[in-house]
Amino acid sequence: MAEGRKVTISAAARLHLGFLDLNGSLGRRFGSVGIAIDGPITKLSLAHAPRSQAQGPDSERASEHLAALARHLGLKSSYALDVHEAIPTHVGLGSGTTLALAVAEAFRRLENLRSDWREDIRTLSRGERSGIGIAVFRDGGFVVDGGRGSQTVEPPIITRLPFPRNWRILLLQDASTHGIHGDEERAAFSALAPFDEAEADRICRLVLMQLLPGLVEKRIVPFGEAVRSIQERLGDYFAPVQKGRRFASPVVSAALESLRREGAHGIGQSSWGPTGFAFAESLVEAQRLKEALRHGGFTRSLDISICRGLNRGARIDTREKEASTMLEGELTRIN
Repeated sequence: MAEGRKVTISAAARLHLGFLDLNGSLGRRFGSVGIAIDGPITKLSLAHAPRSQAQGPDSERASEHLAALARHLGLKSSYALDVHEAIPTHVGLGSGTTLALAVAEAFRRLENLRSDWREDIRTLSRGERSGIGIAVFRDGGFVVDGGRGSQTVEPPIITRLPFPRNWRILLLQDASTHGIHGDEERAAFSALAPFDEAEADRICRLVLMQLLPGLVEKRIVPFGEAVRSIQERLGDYFAPVQKGRRFASPVVSAALESLRREGAHGIGQSSWGPTGFAFAESLVEAQRLKEALRHGGFTRSLDISICRGLNRGARIDTREKEASTMLEGELTRIN
């Protein structure tokens, strides 16, 4: 035990742009496309304490993760857990996985334990369908995972690329509703008809031959067209469990249609939503699109922000109180 040490983890949200193959006839199912974004974030600190205590947004769920890890590893210390900021829950930004992994990383750093990603995701039941949240926590960037097979523990990462520095992402958040999650999510997947194999083929082709080349060549038009087409296919598939709608929030849906008319690229919904997104080639263009939404009256019911893709993993800050020193680090960075 390192007395006086405090570990702080800062980790970003992610956008989930869609699944590759919900059909699964090749022996693997799901497969995901997603990106780390620079806000909102989850930031928490962990230290040893005379008695266990937790405070801050989503601290109850964070405490449950901490207790599960301690039980699994047979440790009986007491901890002070402070959640300074938390990604909003059940809005499609990966709050659950980010929080769980932040707690696990802080716990292992504090206790001087070696990292064991596979053990932690099993213990905390993460990566059930998508590996995007796990991957961007570690490394950031734009990620494609290879889905789940019969022996998969963590969906394998088959592509990781840096997101163009000049591009921007508009986030449209509707605080009046939440996306499907937990048991409701499992029931939704069970209720849906089998996904058409030809549609899965088409999505994979769009990713490999349009989306990823557009990203590498920094050509936002083909990139955006691929994202939009994938979103339309998946949105129509999930519509029966989203009250017949392609997007979970009617006001987000209307705002996205307005953005489409204004020339935004790659409009869609992250995961089950209700958060919507759109891409712009520059900050100036993103600001123009945001202003168009303001003139359209959408800022009265939506929180509209501009963010960037994040090409690094979570930040780690370790402080020794007595020595008043700080060791800063990041999980793996890609340029």
